[in-house]
Amino acid sequence: MARPKADLPSAQALRDLADGEGRLSVRVTPGARSEGIAIVEGRVMVKVRTKPEDGKASAAVLVLLAQALDVAPSQVEMLRGATSREKLFRIPLEA
Repeated sequence: MARPKADLPSAQALRDLADGEGRLSVRVTPGARSEGIAIVEGRVMVKVRTKPEDGKASAAVLVLLAQALDVAPSQVEMLRGATSREKLFRIPLEA
């Protein structure tokens, strides 16, 4: 059975939550049953199926954010939180 497509908010909704320098704070839930990005009370919550082993979950979050923003993964940069559930990314402010 094919995996269901991840629930993603609009790219503009994510960009609106970033600061003036494109920094976006994210709360991650690794090892979730489904993948997706939700905006809850002004916070970005990301769920990924990947387990938090050797940075694999962080890489999955980066790819999912890039997919939601419709940009290449190389344009999204993790600034802080490689081993934490609270992560800070730099995202492009324009598509």
